[in-house]
Amino acid sequence: MNKIIIIGSPGAGKSTLARKLSEKLNIPIHHLDNLYWQAGWQAVDERTFQQCQEKILSAERWIVDGNYSTTLNMRLAACDTVIFLDYPTWRCLAGVTKRRLKYRKKTRPDMAEGCPEKLDWAFFLFVLRFRRDKLPKTEAALKKCGTDKKIYRLKSPKQMKQLLTNVL
Repeated sequence: MNKIIIIGSPGAGKSTLARKLSEKLNIPIHHLDNLYWQAGWQAVDERTFQQCQEKILSAERWIVDGNYSTTLNMRLAACDTVIFLDYPTWRCLAGVTKRRLKYRKKTRPDMAEGCPEKLDWAFFLFVLRFRRDKLPKTEAALKKCGTDKKIYRLKSPKQMKQLLTNVL
């Protein structure tokens, strides 16, 4: 377990899990939100975003957290482990709400500087519709991975704690 991607709905706890894994395994962590967004919530162009990931994925050890379906296949091809936080929608909505309150008018540690935490209607709807709109594509991509990847599909924070305690 040296090349790990963590995927799942916003609010599921991908970045939190990534930090815990990084500490436990002593593997560098890379947050896709930090690579994609620039100050003022300005997105980098897709080619720059892809090139940043190519550089990370060429290293021997890394943890990458985030979805970004446009580059998911390249991360799946490069990883040896996938951790998919497949939590219920209500839990993810609670997660983004809690995060919004915790980082009100501040920038999260896993986000680019100059991007204070926000929870607007469009993002709320994205989380609300994640299982309907994104889950089928994610499942299809995971099915194409083959048998050389270890895939953990976690349905609850309890399963995540068990993974951290028992497997790693």
